Amino acid sequence: MTTIIANILKRPRVTEKATVLASGQNGLVYTFEIPPAANKKQVMEAVKSYYKVTPVKVNIVNLPSRKVLVRGKIGTKTGVKKALVFLKKGDSIEFV
Repeated sequence: MTTIIANILKRPRVTEKATVLASGQNGLVYTFEIPPAANKKQVMEAVKSYYKVTPVKVNIVNLPSRKVLVRGKIGTKTGVKKALVFLKKGDSIEFV
């Protein structure tokens, strides 16, 4: 993985909701964590060059950090920016 691609796609976001989206009926959706400065074009190019598939579209969601109460003390959950990458029905991405 080259440094540009590594800087754009931090890691795949494997959660229960992301797994349900990946096995959807209307195409495949994969979720990646990305840096705050990344945009849709950069994510499309990174997915195309690293995974050798052409994304149909990319949606970006910015989840802000929020305060939580843990054992009576106030803490914070870190925010994250994530990219939802939509692929055609025949394409797929393998995470090992």
